[in-house]
Amino acid sequence: MKTEQSAPLWIYDTTLRDGAQREGISLSVDDKLTIAHQLDKLGIAFIEGGWPGANPKDKQFFQKLQASPLRQAEIVAFCSTRRPHTAVEEDPILQPILESGTRWVTVFGKSWDLHVKTGLKTTLDENLAMIADSVEYLRQQGRRIIYDAEHWFDGYQRNPTYALETVQAAIDAGAEWIVLCDTNGGSLPHEIAESMQAVLQLIADHPTRSARIGIHTHNDSGTAVANALTAVQWGAEMVQGTINGYGERCGNANLCTLIPNLQLKLGYHCVKSEQLTELTSSSRLISELVNLAPDEHAPFVGLSAFAHKGGIHVSAVQRDPQTYEHIDPDTVGNLRRIVISEQSGLSNVLEKAHHCGVALDKQNPVSRQLLQQLKQLEHDGYQFEAAEASFELLLRQALDQRPSLFELHGFDVHCYCGSLEARQQGGFSSTALATVKVVVGVQEILTAAEGNGPVSALDAALRKALVDVYPSIAKFQLTDYKVRILDGKRGTSAKTRVLVESTDGQNRWTTVGVSTNIIGASYQAVAEGIEYGLLRPCFKDSDECPIGIRAILNGQHF
Repeated sequence: MKTEQSAPLWIYDTTLRDGAQREGISLSVDDKLTIAHQLDKLGIAFIEGGWPGANPKDKQFFQKLQASPLRQAEIVAFCSTRRPHTAVEEDPILQPILESGTRWVTVFGKSWDLHVKTGLKTTLDENLAMIADSVEYLRQQGRRIIYDAEHWFDGYQRNPTYALETVQAAIDAGAEWIVLCDTNGGSLPHEIAESMQAVLQLIADHPTRSARIGIHTHNDSGTAVANALTAVQWGAEMVQGTINGYGERCGNANLCTLIPNLQLKLGYHCVKSEQLTELTSSSRLISELVNLAPDEHAPFVGLSAFAHKGGIHVSAVQRDPQTYEHIDPDTVGNLRRIVISEQSGLSNVLEKAHHCGVALDKQNPVSRQLLQQLKQLEHDGYQFEAAEASFELLLRQALDQRPSLFELHGFDVHCYCGSLEARQQGGFSSTALATVKVVVGVQEILTAAEGNGPVSALDAALRKALVDVYPSIAKFQLTDYKVRILDGKRGTSAKTRVLVESTDGQNRWTTVGVSTNIIGASYQAVAEGIEYGLLRPCFKDSDECPIGIRAILNGQHF
């Protein structure tokens, strides 16, 4: 087993190719370009851009990237070996690879005799020739080769002699890297170790032309990260994976977990320390681009990765964060969070107030009053650990720092579900018209707006009513909407909790509403989202705080 960690590890990202194969992900060319440049900023050594020639999008990506090159990362084109019984220089698979203009090319070939016989429908000898011909041809064209040994671990388990012959063919043809792939994701760490030893011995026995070893694991058994860590400890110098573990089926090895484990726990050098602080923001940016909600409980980069809820935990963390944190969250660009819930103690409230920029102490009677209010509200169904904006509004109200920007005087919603004939033909559609009445100062505003549903219509009507008074509302958008039935046994009369996430284009915040009326709960959460969005710059002492709202906070008339 390798014990010295002095040499660097080469991180190879395949989010743009393997990660994009996840169900539900569809990236535009511009999305791919944005992700590539973010990975470059993160310090990733190799970025696999896709398979030129497989689709027009990948071809266009490589063309556009030439006009906007990366700063430090090597962009890699991906392809298979030549087809059976086809002259390599005549195979159309390889020509777009050369046209992509990359210095590095990753070629994958079959390691498992089952795939050779049933997938390629050719002989074992022909498969060896396909590997050798493809690697040698691309080398002759001036390319440097990474060879992905597909299904390596399954192939080695079934026919180790032949699997090793495929690796030898790639090495003899000039591949600089041999990447062992657990393509089906079914291997366990001890099996990774056994195969690694065999490949290392093969390389040691043939010193005339050597190669370096990499690892590529999938997560079908939930062991992708553990398998990759094992491979590195046994001598792998390249680690392939994807941001957030995106990938087909159960996904690939998650680089957001692997990189900090390798660098902070095992002492390997993957990226610069200042680049490692970009890990959390990179994870969240890419989750936005692929249009998937981030995993809030993901190790290192999740919103809850350094969140503390139990009162004893919070008290200990305040004295020394090491008591309940395995690393400093700053090293990966994350933040410590104190969560407010019915399990909270006074330490939680004080620490959470501190994060809101409010200095509270135990002697202030507001502290205990607020704690009791929070526990009662959570008993009633509210959830402030996921709605920090609502918590801050509650805190400011307890301190008499929450001005009345507008008052809600009622709403009305009508839904239109299309004609009976259209519904019978499968053309069901729903639109809604909402009417709201709000009061700002002495001005009463009554307005209406349409939306594709009742919440959308309410949101639009409330914005319409307030935007002339508070123009910054025009920047606000709803980005997420969650509904939870709290007492389902009561059927349609059950109490409902609604969480609404809003953004102004730069910041995000979440508010909560609870009611037996789902529309009422939604209206409460939406209204608080708008209120917090207006007050947030003032709470943060930002220059963006509108003069009118600042005047209210200073006790002046609007």
